[in-house]
Amino acid sequence: TMADIAGLDAPTGSIITVEEARHARRSWEFLWTVRFHLHYVAGRAEDRLTFDVQPVVGARMGYTRHGRQDGVERFMRHYFLNVREVARLTRVLEPAIMRSAMGPPALARKTDPALLAAGFVLADGKLATARGRGFHDEPIQMLRILQVARDRGLELHPLTIRSLIRNERRAVTLRADLAAAALFLDLLCGHHPEHAQARGEGPRADGARWLTILNETGFLGRYLPDWGRIVGQMQFDTYHVFTVDEHTIEAVRVVNAIERGELFEVAPVASGLIEELQSRRALYVAMLLHDIAKGRGGDHSELGADIALQVGPALGLSAEETETVSWLVLHHLLLSQTAFKRDIDDPKTILDIAEIIQSPERLRLLLVLTVADMRAVSSKVWNNWKATLLRELYGRVAEVLAGGLSTTERDVRVSRAKQAAASLVPDWPAADIEAFTCLGYPSYWLSFDPETHIRHASLMRDAECRRAPLTVDTQPLPARAVTEVTVYAADHAGLFSRIAGALAVAGASIVDARIHTMTNGMALDTFWIQDAAGGTFDAPHRLAKLSVLIEQALSGRLRLAAEIKKMSKGLMGQRVRAILVPPRVVIDNRASNTHTVLEVNGRDRPGLLHDVTAAISEEGLQIASAHVTTYGVRAVDVFYVKDVFGLKVENERKLALLRAALLGALENNDPDLPAAVVEPPRKRRRVVAAALTP
Repeated sequence: TMADIAGLDAPTGSIITVEEARHARRSWEFLWTVRFHLHYVAGRAEDRLTFDVQPVVGARMGYTRHGRQDGVERFMRHYFLNVREVARLTRVLEPAIMRSAMGPPALARKTDPALLAAGFVLADGKLATARGRGFHDEPIQMLRILQVARDRGLELHPLTIRSLIRNERRAVTLRADLAAAALFLDLLCGHHPEHAQARGEGPRADGARWLTILNETGFLGRYLPDWGRIVGQMQFDTYHVFTVDEHTIEAVRVVNAIERGELFEVAPVASGLIEELQSRRALYVAMLLHDIAKGRGGDHSELGADIALQVGPALGLSAEETETVSWLVLHHLLLSQTAFKRDIDDPKTILDIAEIIQSPERLRLLLVLTVADMRAVSSKVWNNWKATLLRELYGRVAEVLAGGLSTTERDVRVSRAKQAAASLVPDWPAADIEAFTCLGYPSYWLSFDPETHIRHASLMRDAECRRAPLTVDTQPLPARAVTEVTVYAADHAGLFSRIAGALAVAGASIVDARIHTMTNGMALDTFWIQDAAGGTFDAPHRLAKLSVLIEQALSGRLRLAAEIKKMSKGLMGQRVRAILVPPRVVIDNRASNTHTVLEVNGRDRPGLLHDVTAAISEEGLQIASAHVTTYGVRAVDVFYVKDVFGLKVENERKLALLRAALLGALENNDPDLPAAVVEPPRKRRRVVAAALTP
């Protein structure tokens, strides 16, 4: 009978409760107010809440800066919370309307004794709570019903969803309940694939599915108070497309997909490593908590690590697991920041990372977490080039942790690289091989694979034979989603800047660069570029034009500043300009033993790299390598530099002049940017992973 379903306990004749009606009215008024302001601001019937109008509408509605949170972020969080309230009300109304139109749901003719003993019944073939076993009286049933649905492959009845929403506050009573914690961890982590296989079942790596239900019904925010603070939390930029809670669940979904083997082609290393993990529960809980402190001000990694120390024991994790979770949250940006913003060919970079990680298991955990975090930001963030950088960084750190790649082995590695290159051209005269192996300094031999060395050797030998003052070689690398551009020319101040300007005029986006001065005084500069859409820059006519533009830029026939300014017009719309990107310069003399590391942050635009590198050259500095990363409209460019004597820049007066020059370059052609910010390097333990958070 219908009396057997606990979801029908609502008062007869009432579709929604008084509190639900009050919430509906509040959301109604909020959304209409937003719409009216949109019309007033636009002067027409405009219903799109785009970037440029969000700060205006938020300010008109009284949202101002509160602590470290901008008014527009507070406004948009309330917008998302009201949208969620409307969605929840819809889930409450649906079963009532269905009952009115189609009558009561049909109960299963045969009652499963085990299911009934657990407190559940089947209605219309879907899972519902039995009468007398409702969520209000037994809050732990809110978790048990999801576990039963998962284990039996059942769907939740709409009445069950309604009851979860109406009883979400009862989750508070489960915070200190170890049985509830065990159920929650089981839903989050699922059965280990090996355990499932032993029972003849498929792997149940589907924690994101149950997190979505717990989040949408409000249970998760009540059960974990810190989670409630990130629900609807957004970041006002073009890099993050999800609110923090949605991004976190998406990251768990990526881990699920990796564990099921669905991402082997795009993330082969992470897919192979996940089977070796010994701390599987720690990985999932760290993924759940990695951004838990966003929106609070300060370093969200450090704050989140402290929160993890409290949440871990509450969820039933051991002391060891809790410490691992806290460490992962603290360092969850370490690999990505290092791979994209540091020279991974510098031994000190690798040794610094190895010193922080110390354990192969932690390295494996951190790589899987990093891959999931990046892929969960948006579909545009992850690409083959970034995957390649992460894979190379992982391999080098793993080698150190396995007992290899110490600094004393540098000469041995250089010698092996030369031998490997020579073995690929056995038909070359010994004199030619000797001449080539004497051309490069150690940093050159450690930066490329043997095949690339031989390509460079052929390029340089041909240039010497032709007495060519300039040689440009382009090599599309589809597997890495980049095109490699190699320029061999006489070294002189400003060479890198001119090449970067030519690439900008050609419409290429530089994602990485290496600058090598050879022993013969020639420069071998390598750029890895993509097109505007993040794909391989490989169209033949575009590559031909690119080579011509580089030649014109180096000969002085191309007016770079004028051409770049012409390109910039119309590329940055008003909507994107509404996002403030304050210029910032960080100078670090501790990240490398041999170079000063410059990190510049500003609004991305055509020619930004040209302007910044020109400023560096004008200050009399030599650029050894450049690492270029963009987060939406925000560019983060890192340069390893030396002075004319081959030393670090440590004189305070020179550093002050350098800062001023870099800030001037960042503000060039963009007078609307806010006041610049200049920062010293972070504390020692955060140096490698310092700067911005994706």
